[in-house]
Amino acid sequence: MKNQVTIRVPATTANLGPGFDAFGCALSLYTDVTFEETDAGLEITGCDEAFTGPDNLAYTSYCAVLASLSEEVRGVKIHINAHIPICRGLGSSAALLVAGAMGANVLRGSKLSTQGLLNITNAMEGHPDNLAPAFYGGLTASMVDSGLPVTVSFPLHPGWEFLALVPDFNLPTTLARSVLPEQVSRADAIYNISHGAMVLKALELGDEKLLRNAMQDRLHQNYRKKLIPDYEKIEALVRTTGAAFCLSGAGPTLLVMTRNPALSGILSEKLPKITEHNWEILPLHVEFQGAKALEA
Repeated sequence: MKNQVTIRVPATTANLGPGFDAFGCALSLYTDVTFEETDAGLEITGCDEAFTGPDNLAYTSYCAVLASLSEEVRGVKIHINAHIPICRGLGSSAALLVAGAMGANVLRGSKLSTQGLLNITNAMEGHPDNLAPAFYGGLTASMVDSGLPVTVSFPLHPGWEFLALVPDFNLPTTLARSVLPEQVSRADAIYNISHGAMVLKALELGDEKLLRNAMQDRLHQNYRKKLIPDYEKIEALVRTTGAAFCLSGAGPTLLVMTRNPALSGILSEKLPKITEHNWEILPLHVEFQGAKALEA
């Protein structure tokens, strides 16, 4: 068996407006994590020193998979080459969990299925909305049934362009979840169910008008936007272009979905004139292949 492997995991955007903790999509931004078994304990490089201990997410999921296989945890060198921004709502934590789980599995002969790896990592993360597209690629919807995640994939029209607007500040997911209400009204629940169904169909058809109208939410975005400077200014600007707009995951990254290839240039010109913070525009496409082991 191998003693070294590099796992590439795509960024993911979760929720897509009304699909709170259920919808997710893989995007063309990646984190590569290399695992090399050694006899010398744990060594983690490529990240801030604060993340080089045994609570590193890539290492914890690596150990969880080995434990599920009743395998001994040997020494391991882990090198993280992350292009997914941390604490920005683009699945950086999920990427590390997926990389660790897949790395351990590959080094043990790929004994577990992708579903098995999703089960293990979902038990650690608590929700599969980022994990599922990171493993499977493309657009996914997930639920948890009897404690286990169930995921299905949905088709996407090839004409979509995703613009991730990434700010110069972060927003920890724990803080973004802390502002959400414990209960919601029946009307708000119905609103999100109906709009979520339309989001999936709009993405399949390439219907920008339908997506713009469907990508409204009453469960999380109205509460979280208060934590994000410039949110309302940017939303108002994007609405004038006819594109669809939502919070990416827990934020603070904002996501624009469009069929207009010129929109990135338009926003690049107009955003600095209305915002207090610096927002980097990342033009991305859907990554239809999920996490994979790179050839040596």
